[in-house]
Amino acid sequence: MRFMSAFLLFMAVNVLQAQNYYVAHRGASFDAPENTVAAARLAWENGADAVEIDIHLAADNRVMVIHDKDTHRTCGGKNLTIKNTPSLLLRDLDAGGWKEERFKGEKIPFLEEILATIPDGKTLVVEIKCDKEVIPHLTRIFSKEKHLGQVAFIGFDWETIVEVKKSFPHNMALWLSGSRQAALKKLDEVKAAGLAGINMQYSAIDQELVTAAREKGLEVWAWTVDNPEEAKRLSSVGVTHFTTNRPAWLKEQVGN
Repeated sequence: MRFMSAFLLFMAVNVLQAQNYYVAHRGASFDAPENTVAAARLAWENGADAVEIDIHLAADNRVMVIHDKDTHRTCGGKNLTIKNTPSLLLRDLDAGGWKEERFKGEKIPFLEEILATIPDGKTLVVEIKCDKEVIPHLTRIFSKEKHLGQVAFIGFDWETIVEVKKSFPHNMALWLSGSRQAALKKLDEVKAAGLAGINMQYSAIDQELVTAAREKGLEVWAWTVDNPEEAKRLSSVGVTHFTTNRPAWLKEQVGN
């Protein structure tokens, strides 16, 4: 079946083996400039199971890969608001030099450029930082895109992630939250919306939350885990998906 591909394999957790999955946060962002093609490629080269990126919509409706709503932090102090700026002007900025000289000239990527880096058997996790107005443009991109079956969606905005799931019913989608209590109260709605689960700030996760989610057939993923002891604690309560800035290093430290 066309859509039964990498992200479904990524979602299916072998409980007996307790296999962990390491999701490179904004790419291999400890070593490369976040949310760039260089960071994505380095993460794949280092064996990450998935790469997580963030998207915003530019003024000309191009889907841009960047975390913040403006360019100040990651583009050398040049301060342009993404939604108010055409993509060509955004692409003129240097999104890599702030990290290291060798990355100077990296651009804010189009979503399509990151999609083109995905190896077979791997997953791209797309965090929607803007609102649901991006969905028609995602639909346009994926109508021509062979990698749709390798994409999962995440987002904090409830209405947006529910609408994404409706638009891409065969793709995994998870609701992001940093609140344990909010997540416990929301589990029934998460299930009813057809979402795969919740993606939580690691410090908000405990055994009660994981058990409650699992009883409803929902996954619990953790972000952003760079501490091996925290990863081991989370693994002990049943978490298997770790978003981390250092995927290869964390996997080595945890041991699986």
